[in-house]
Amino acid sequence: MRDLENARWMYLKAVLFASIGVTSSTLIILSNLTLQTCLLLVLALWSCCRLYYFAFYVIEKYIDPTYKFSGLFSAAKHLTDSCRSYKRFR
Repeated sequence: MRDLENARWMYLKAVLFASIGVTSSTLIILSNLTLQTCLLLVLALWSCCRLYYFAFYVIEKYIDPTYKFSGLFSAAKHLTDSCRSYKRFR
């Protein structure tokens, strides 16, 4: 699969992701309108955003600047490989 290079398609992709998130969050809240559901949904979204930030910014900028990630699976593979090599040399 080729990399997405056209800015218009990138913006469309961002809008589609945002609409999926807003629609699914709205449907979850409407199906069970409680304060607990709202808080848990906000916490789940916040933690996923922080994990994404960690995977693509913190690892690349602070932990291993030489490694370039191509996705979440690439980041997870790099982390597991790093842990294995760390244990081996300890």
